[in-house]
Amino acid sequence: MPDNPQTSNAPWFSLYDHRLVVLQGRDAVAFAQAQTMNDVAALLDGEWHWNGWLTPKGRVIALFALIRIDTDTLWMVVPDADADVLVERLRRFVFRSKVSLAVRDDLHVAGRLRASDLASGNHWAGDPATAIELDLSGDLDPGHAGRSLRLGPATGAGRDAAGIEAWRRADLEHGWPRLDATQSEQWTPQQLSLDRLRAYSVKKGCYPGQEIVARTHFLGQAKRGLGLVRATELLAPGDGLSVSDTTVGTVVSAAGDVALAVMSLESAVAGPENDESPAGGGASWVRMPMRGGLVR
Repeated sequence: MPDNPQTSNAPWFSLYDHRLVVLQGRDAVAFAQAQTMNDVAALLDGEWHWNGWLTPKGRVIALFALIRIDTDTLWMVVPDADADVLVERLRRFVFRSKVSLAVRDDLHVAGRLRASDLASGNHWAGDPATAIELDLSGDLDPGHAGRSLRLGPATGAGRDAAGIEAWRRADLEHGWPRLDATQSEQWTPQQLSLDRLRAYSVKKGCYPGQEIVARTHFLGQAKRGLGLVRATELLAPGDGLSVSDTTVGTVVSAAGDVALAVMSLESAVAGPENDESPAGGGASWVRMPMRGGLVR
């Protein structure tokens, strides 16, 4: 793999709302396998996937991209959540495992609004000593050039508010929820439709919340899922969405005029135009199709 990944024609900008957590040691993979909701043991060196950590009641505490660097090293790219608090909570479960967890603010996260020339799918490219690159492109069309994520000791990327907003919007359009503190521990993986991104496993064995996740999956008890909506007014996490004075959903995350909301599956799949969102200031809203291609 190249030592210093570089792509062309689009500037990198700092994803300062993302931080990097490193798990290091001979038990790093086993620890992550036992604690997180996706099948870490199935990852090979050089691969990554979407993942998260749940409460024992199956509610999502935090979501992240989990990267297998090598047999003893995992990187977690954590957006939105307080990474320091996350690490402290995870450390309570280390016990005698040979693994260390640390927030690495010396390793920076940067993005660019262009598909990677080096990485593809769930394979990263580069050298962790300099920089690695992930491709976060979904389905490409004339209006979207894709996205790349870069992680390393020094990205040289500046702040770009418009870039951050575009990145967040793309996450939401692909159905990747951005959970702020008010939405942590509120939703199950099924309610966040994380099966769309293969972000959790019902077959790998025990992890916190696994029993509830598996029971919901195998008994077909999921009643709500994510819907992508566009509104005439800015929405915020916790806002309600209604149709004819009946609440049909709750906003989970928002970016500009688009938002992800947990809705009844009937509304999320077949819900038509909608008239009011009282908590959003009486905004009109309409359900939009999500973009595909972000499965890893």
